[in-house]
Amino acid sequence: MKTCLIVDDSAVIRMVGRKILEDLHFAVEDCADFNMALSHCRERIPDAVLIEWRVKGESSADFIEALRSLPGGINAVVLFCTNKTAQDDIEAALAIGAKEYIMKPFDSAVIELKFHRVGLLEGGGG
Repeated sequence: MKTCLIVDDSAVIRMVGRKILEDLHFAVEDCADFNMALSHCRERIPDAVLIEWRVKGESSADFIEALRSLPGGINAVVLFCTNKTAQDDIEAALAIGAKEYIMKPFDSAVIELKFHRVGLLEGGGG
């Protein structure tokens, strides 16, 4: 079973994301901040990380850089999640190693499509 770590300071986003991903047969863990997430990744690198662009005022760039420096961290597929529509933010996240972005609010169809696009789901998608 593939694993996904959700990193967002919104309990609602973590709960909705967890439900969607568990329905897609992922084992899901979630964290409310980057320090907790990095600690989790030191123990086990997830297959995917669904991460908010900013958590508690901090940019995800430092987290992604730290993740990539961990043994096996380069293999985690990072998808960033945001309510920002600025092309600069999207380009910046992709430049630091995110493979895809998901706009908030999201639903199961969007998550399934994006996870398929980055190779985390077989079949379907688009």
